[in-house]
Amino acid sequence: MVSRKFLKLDRFWLIIAGGCAVLATLSSFAVFLNSRLTGRTSWNDVIFTASLWLVFAALTRIPYVLAHRFPLRRDEVTRTLGAHLIGALVMSLCWASAGVLLAWPFARRPAQISFSRYYVSSLLTNLSLCVFLYFAVLGCVYAFSYYREVREREAQQARLAAQLAEARLSALRVQLNPHFLFNSLNAITVLVRDQNTQDASRMLELLSGVLRQVLQSHKRQEVTLDEELQFIEKYLAIEQVRFSDRLEINWSIDPALRETLVPEFILQPLVENSVRHGVGRLSEKGLIEIRAAAADGDVVLSVRDNGPGYVATPEGGVGLANTRARLETLFGEAAELNVSSVNGPGTLATVRFPMRRQVDA
Repeated sequence: MVSRKFLKLDRFWLIIAGGCAVLATLSSFAVFLNSRLTGRTSWNDVIFTASLWLVFAALTRIPYVLAHRFPLRRDEVTRTLGAHLIGALVMSLCWASAGVLLAWPFARRPAQISFSRYYVSSLLTNLSLCVFLYFAVLGCVYAFSYYREVREREAQQARLAAQLAEARLSALRVQLNPHFLFNSLNAITVLVRDQNTQDASRMLELLSGVLRQVLQSHKRQEVTLDEELQFIEKYLAIEQVRFSDRLEINWSIDPALRETLVPEFILQPLVENSVRHGVGRLSEKGLIEIRAAAADGDVVLSVRDNGPGYVATPEGGVGLANTRARLETLFGEAAELNVSSVNGPGTLATVRFPMRRQVDA
């Protein structure tokens, strides 16, 4: 079976041959007009010129084949140049021979000139033109071939980059899900140990709903903000069972942003940090504020708590490192994650990335 690549390359040679056919038509028309202007219309000259250029069209197969047999390489320049010089000479000999053979039926060779002298004269006359045309066709073939190679290389690099990004995002999500699961199970264990079976049962029900959403959406990297918020509501419902009446949640969500796309589970590690390192360290009532707003074409998501404040660690947390890595993979330098202490007690985590809607995806 002939590969698609060679079919496309052969199609390019047909384009070259077609160009020569156009040249044959134009040359024949020029000969016809010239004969009319001189008052002597010679159809033999017109047909001879057209036939000669059509032969040249067929001979362009020589530089085409040699271009693919001898690609341009720095370590084989001499060999390649020698092959093409021979190819140009062969093409010139073939073209001159075709001209001499075509001259016989059209009576173009003067009777007083011998066949050998006429052949040599035709060869010398057309040699420079044929060599020039040979390397012109050769340049077109090389240019087209290397253009195709560059395009294929770019397409391959794009495919590899997409596959690498997908693999990296999947690995990060696999890392995140057990992290969330283990923390939730640890909270349930504490409730069971304290013999708080009612709250433990309620947490198990909520956890099953959360895990169902996680497992059913394992192939998605982005969801709508509305879906993300629904997941966070379920997650916080689990935490509110654990903290009873000591956890208050405030929402400030721009309704126009609910259909925008966000990385799936982008808020979960931020909210989890606010619960564990913020509200979890308070003896009084804890507060978590979740906001979503638009700013200069970006989506800005923030999670704020009234805990003791942010303390950076050299190794960083799994959730924050995971979130930064996902943002970098999805948006590059166009996204950012900032975590800092706010005026007074508390921590503010802000995520910012370009706004995208489902119709833009």
